Formats: sequence, structure tokens, C-alpha cells
Amino acid sequence: MKKYITIISVFLFLGIAALLFRVGSRTMTPGQVNAAAEKGVISNNVNMEIGELINLPQPVLEGPVSLEEALWLRRSIRRYSNKPLQLNELAQLLWAAQGITNERGFRTAPSAGATFPLEVFVVANNVENLTQGIYHYHPHDHQLEFLREEDVSRPLFRASLSQSMILDGGAVLVFAAVFDRTTARYGARGERYIHNEIGHAGQNVHLQAAALNLGTVVIGAYRDDEVEEILGLGRDYRVLYLMPVGKL
Repeated sequence: MKKYITIISVFLFLGIAALLFRVGSRTMTPGQVNAAAEKGVISNNVNMEIGELINLPQPVLEGPVSLEEALWLRRSIRRYSNKPLQLNELAQLLWAAQGITNERGFRTAPSAGATFPLEVFVVANNVENLTQGIYHYHPHDHQLEFLREEDVSRPLFRASLSQSMILDGGAVLVFAAVFDRTTARYGARGERYIHNEIGHAGQNVHLQAAALNLGTVVIGAYRDDEVEEILGLGRDYRVLYLMPVGKL
């Protein structure tokens, strides 16, 4: 009798263990995915759903490189290694571009009348723990929204007059503007303010890249209609800058 009880107990234990393994191996929640990604335990082949939000690592507010040193180091760099960009590096660059810096929603770059016409998108080519594709940065929550999984590097490279940085960078930051946000208040002069603002944000990314020992460059030479069609961001968005970023 004891022999049968022992056998039954073993089978029950194995059954419970198998059930727990199946539950634990199911698709993780977005929060679990983010936590695992920050620990580096997920590959780049994570199956993500359109519209899924990724909580980015929080920005570092005190770094080892001074502002003066970053200014000294800032260069337009066009050659990168094939090492993947880290998610925390991408998060820091996005925060530098348009991150929120106080409770009123003001950002790292000044904006005329706080109209904030700029939107930042990411073409992820080679970012560790991030599915290759196109993302939209949400500064208020410091999150990335997954728009679609697609390798657009080759067509984007051609539309950008075959500038190799588009292919070589771990990511391409795409700065687009919704002009109505600013021109509705300032009229035609609002266009000048938007072009001023893109310069502010671009320099922020340049300085942050220098502080992180990353390479970047501003690309303004591309065929506008082709780039906007490739990215498929919507009719409201006009692309103003492309900034590929890569490891040195």
C-alpha cells in the first residue's frame, strides 16, 4: 500500500511541476517584458504587438562627463561599429531630445509658447532587447510605443541619398513636427520657431551622444516624400531631421 502511495505522490508532483512550467513559460506581460529586457534576459526576437508600450530605463541626471567636456567632444560622426546600441543608451538619448523636466511638462529643449510641435520616432536597427522596427517616443511617460515590425533601413538609406550611417547606426532618431500646433498660435512665423526648435533638440542629442561615447550626425539631405512614405507616420507629421546613432 505504501508503495502505491509513493508512486501516486511522485506522479502528482511531476504533474504539478509540469503545470507550473507551462504557466511560467507563457508570454510575459508588458511589465515583465520590460523588467526582463532591462536585465538583458530577452533576445531581440521578442514578439510584440502593435501599440504595445515599453517602459524605458529612467534617465541619468548626473553623469561623469561635464557639459563643457561634452561640448568639446561633440563631432559629426559617420562611422559606427556593429555593436548593438543598449536600451538604456537609447532611452537617455530620447530623454535628451524631448524628455520632461518638470511637473508642468516643460522639456529638455525650449519650445515657442510651450506648443511642443516635435515628435520623436525611432527606427531600431540594432538595439539590444528591442524588436527591429519603428517606435514612437512618449515623453510624458518616458515610453516607447511599438508601431510596426519592419526593417526599413535599406529603403530609408536609398531615400537619404545612400548615406551609409542609416544602415550602420544601431538606431535612427527621426524628428518630425506637427506644424499646426505652433502655427495655430503664431501664424506663418511659427514655422521659423519650429525650425529653431529642431536645432535645439538635435544639439541636445549631439551632446548626450558625446557624453555616452556614441557617434551621431544630423542628416537633412533626403527625399522628403519618400522618407515620409517609408516611415508611414501619418499625414500630420513632417520629417525634419534624421539622426543615426551608433557605437564607436
